Amino acid sequence: MYSLSRKAEDYLEAILNVILEKGYARTKDVAGVLEVSPSSVVEMFRKLDAMHLVEYRKYEGVTLTDKGRAVAEVIKFRHDTLKRLFLLLGVPDSVADEDACLMEHELSEESIRQIRLFVDFLDSGGVSVDIGKAFAEFCRAGPDKKNVK
Repeated sequence: MYSLSRKAEDYLEAILNVILEKGYARTKDVAGVLEVSPSSVVEMFRKLDAMHLVEYRKYEGVTLTDKGRAVAEVIKFRHDTLKRLFLLLGVPDSVADEDACLMEHELSEESIRQIRLFVDFLDSGGVSVDIGKAFAEFCRAGPDKKNVK
């Protein structure tokens, strides 16, 4: 993957998410998702355009180039994988989303790949017990009853 800042990666992911939702991405849409000013978005659009990751047209918005889309899809995959894991662990949605955003930039490809396989395995019914339900019961039992061997 490209050597991008976390901020640039967040913008690419936000652009992709907006495009997937609306079919296009404008400055105000991305600003709303990232909770930043439109001028900050325009500045990053210009930087990403110079890197050939997006095509920015003033007053029209931005589209991802093939390279930009490939990078954005990797970032989204990482985010979605981590968020799914956190949700399986019972982490509230907003916290799972925020933590996934922090961690998506830091973990190795190997770790993300194994986490994704594990989450897919659990979701596929690969274990004979509902692991999410069993874990929730384990957590509710309290510290005195967590004698795990």
